[in-house]
Amino acid sequence: QVQLVESGGGLVQAGGSLRLSCAASGRAFSSYRMGWFRQAPGKEREFVAAISRYGSSTYYGDSVKDRFTISRDNAKNTVVLKMNSLKPEDTAVYYCAAETVATMKGITARDDYDYWGQGTLVTVTS
Repeated sequence: QVQLVESGGGLVQAGGSLRLSCAASGRAFSSYRMGWFRQAPGKEREFVAAISRYGSSTYYGDSVKDRFTISRDNAKNTVVLKMNSLKPEDTAVYYCAAETVATMKGITARDDYDYWGQGTLVTVTS
């Protein structure tokens, strides 16, 4: 069983930056592909970013490209999402997700991941 805990959410003004962290349990963290999703009120859960097990490859949703950066530290079982140039439309609950069983079906869908954190709220004011 894998447990994921997000932290770092809060209130920030437009144009500001925020750093989200995801702490994972278990001893096989380096074998998991990790992702970040977000969900705003009244909207579907949206893919934000993903990273390969050793961090050699990263992927981003169109709405956050060139503004967000995903990274991981396998020694600390941690995934980080650095968010810059935040906009009010970035306001959402952000979720960390882990793919513990490789399906090779994709990285942008909710069903591509089998473990999820509880989420952390990010609010961007204008």
